[in-house]
This record gives sequence, C-alpha cells and structure tokens, in this order.
Amino acid sequence: MDRTLDYIIIGVYLIGVAAFGIISGGKQKTVKDYFLGATKVPWWAVCFSIVAAETSTLTFISIPGLAYLTDLNFLQLTIGYLIGRIVIATYFLPSYYKGDLSTAYAFLENRFGSNTRSYASVVFLFTRLAADGVRLFATAIPLKLMLDISYPAAIIIIAAVSLIYTYTGGVKGVIWVDVIQMFLYLGGAILAGIFILSALPEGVSSFFTQAEAANKLDFINLGFSDGLGSFFKEPYTLLGGILGGAFLSMASHGTDQLIVQRLLATKDLRSGQKAIVSSGVLIIFQFAVFLLVGVGLYVYYGPMDIKSDEIFVKYILEHLPVGVSGIIIAGLFAAAMSTIAGSISSLSSSTILDLYKPYMQRKNRSLSEEKELKVSRFMTIVWAGLLILSAIYFKESSRAVVEIALSIASFTYGGLLGTFILGLIVSKADQKIAIISFSFGIVVMVTVILLNVIAWTWFTLVGVIATVSLGYILSNFKNKN
Repeated sequence: MDRTLDYIIIGVYLIGVAAFGIISGGKQKTVKDYFLGATKVPWWAVCFSIVAAETSTLTFISIPGLAYLTDLNFLQLTIGYLIGRIVIATYFLPSYYKGDLSTAYAFLENRFGSNTRSYASVVFLFTRLAADGVRLFATAIPLKLMLDISYPAAIIIIAAVSLIYTYTGGVKGVIWVDVIQMFLYLGGAILAGIFILSALPEGVSSFFTQAEAANKLDFINLGFSDGLGSFFKEPYTLLGGILGGAFLSMASHGTDQLIVQRLLATKDLRSGQKAIVSSGVLIIFQFAVFLLVGVGLYVYYGPMDIKSDEIFVKYILEHLPVGVSGIIIAGLFAAAMSTIAGSISSLSSSTILDLYKPYMQRKNRSLSEEKELKVSRFMTIVWAGLLILSAIYFKESSRAVVEIALSIASFTYGGLLGTFILGLIVSKADQKIAIISFSFGIVVMVTVILLNVIAWTWFTLVGVIATVSLGYILSNFKNKN
C-alpha cells in the first residue's frame, strides 16, 4: 500500500504544530513568562490542556487494547477521577492561590520549609521521568511500524518535535498546542470508531450483539466474584476504581507539577477551579470513547494472540484508507506530544523554581532575568534528553504501557499526596515530621509493590494512609513531650 499521502499529512502536521507552538507562545522575557504564561491563559484552554496532558499515547493505544482484552471496568476509575478533581478545586487550589506560588511544591515550603519543597521536587522529577519515559516509548510504536525504523530513532523524532515548541514557546505555547491536539486525537478516535462500525455486517447492531455475548460491555465490577481475598488484587473493581481513581487524581492533578503548572497559569482561583472540574467531566467522555473503540476492535477481529498495545495500531495501518490513517496517526502523535511537551516544561520548571533558584538565593547569588531564562531553556533540553533515555530503557517491557506508567506514578504519589494532606489538616506537623512521614509512605509503597499484595489502583490510597497516619502520630507525640 502506498502511504505517501499519510506521510505528507503527518509531516505537515508535525511541522505545523511546532510552528503554532512557537507563535502562540509569544516572546518570553522572564522565567514567569516561560513557565507560567504570565498567568493569563483562559480557563477553558487550560481545561483542554489538562486533558491532553494526562491522555498521551497511553489512552490512544493502551486503553483500547485493554478493552479489547477485558471489558469496560476501567471506566469505573474515571468516576473517581472526577471526585478527586472536585476535592482539589475545593481544598487544594485555595491554598495554592494564596501568595505568589510558582509550583505545587512552593506550598510545602510555605507550610513546612524549604527542605520539604526540595525533597518533594526531587521525588516528582524521578517519578515524572520514569512515567513519561514509558509514555514516550508508547508513542514510538506506530512510528516504528510505519517507517520501519528502530525504536530509538522513532523516540528521538517525537521528542525532538515536542522540544522545539516547548523550548521556544514555553508553557503558554504548550497549552495552546494542547488545545488543538486534544480535538485532533479525540476526533481521530471517533473517526476510527465510525470506520469500525461501518465494517461490521450489521453495523451498530452487530457491535452490541457480539460485545454483549462476550461480556465486553460490563461496566460495574463489585470485585467479590472470587471471594474477599481477590478484592484488593483486582485493579478494576467499583470501590477500588472510585477510591483509587479519586486519590490518584488528587495526587496527579493536585500535587504533580505537570498539571499544577497549568492551573497556576490561569488568572485567578475561580478560573483554576473551573478548569480542573471541567477536565474531570471531559475525561469520562474521552475514556468511554477509547474503551468503546477497543470493544469495537474485539468485535471486528475476535480474539487474537497479539500484544494489547499493538491491536489499535494494527487496525489503523492495515484497514483504514490512506489519508484517513494519516489523520488518525497524526492524532496519535498529538496525544503523545501534549504529554511529552508538558513533561519537559514541568520537569525544567520544577528544577529551576524548586531547586536552582532557592539554591542561588541561599548562596546570596542572583542572575539577571535574561540569564535565568537561558538556564531554564538549557534545562528544557537536558530533560528532553533524559526522557529519550528513559523511553529507550522501557522499550523491552511486555506489560501494557498504561499499567506500567500508572503503577510508576502510584509508587510515589501516595507519599506526595499524603504530605500535602498532612500540611492541610495536621497543624502540629513540622518539617522534620513531614519529611519522615513522606519517606515512610514511599517505603511502605516499595514494600507493597515488591510483595505484590494489592492491585495498583490501591497504591496511592495506601501510601496516603501510611504518610498521614505516621505524621499524625509523630505530631501528637511531639506535642506531649
């Protein structure tokens, strides 16, 4: 099959995205312009940007693949995602908008001290590097299959395009590109779904009949089918999904600089609250679309011996008309680059604002705004390179990439979210208690993961309970003495 038209569409898209990011980002004169967009970005643009940033290629590839192998149980998590964002809007954002906070971890400095801020920032850097390395690798799968190139080459191409507009346009450029990319990849998924339905013998009727017969439309899973012992071992149960999704969302959207950076780019608290809650509603719809595409792929193909992360790509490349497949693959790249660009920007912003600038201030050294901006752009390049190396490392994994990335995030999210909650509800906790409790939460999660005693959806909640419980106990013990 001659795919010249597909290549042209993808090439024009990649060049166009880079150019649009550069133009929409405008000229940055300060680090605040570069990392916060001068706090003038409309809430609705931030809402779309949040959805695009959290979606990535994992949703485009792995979620349909997950539905192909299982059913719609994953959708239970999205209810928790919305609940978690409502909690963020109600309790977290008001604290973030007090004063002139530049990162999520500046709150920890105000509450506990500079060492807590630095510690949290370092934990974020390592977690984001690993999780988004997986996401970058996922993006390389279709590019490798299309161009018949190596994974490292495909990874470098995607990262390079993302770096161009992140480096030049800053977070403002990233956000506005995300707005375009969200509509492109979501539209691409819907378009693929339409083609799948049109290829079935009786269209929608065939879809529901065959999907129902294979139990592919099951949405609610109470988790007691194999007894109480399996309740915490199953990742996609109703309670595990809602609680796990809520706490994971509170951590990823309330304490992770990738998302908080976008929220702080809005003009005021009300705008930030509208952006975060609206994104929760939109993400439910989006996950439903991708899961239903996966069910459609099962109805179309039937059971096959294939990696779940390759089934959607296989359909795009082998069964869609030339031109249409190019548009959908461009949408896949859109999903990928929205996360990768945001990751590069958030990693460099946390490095500069949480670590570099405080260090320079402690040494009584200062740089001009122009030099600070140059250092910030240099760190943008450094983190892009590290993400490439991280993606290459994860390319040998056989697990579904969405589960790898979410497991990595949950690995430290519990301790991180627990420390934020500790700062909000335990007034007696000081910096020493916060760092000890944070570390304890991470150690507990290391133990839980190594022993494989619960599903990944429970990770964040367990980490939060461990962190807050120890912090509360230590605070009361200190007060008595």
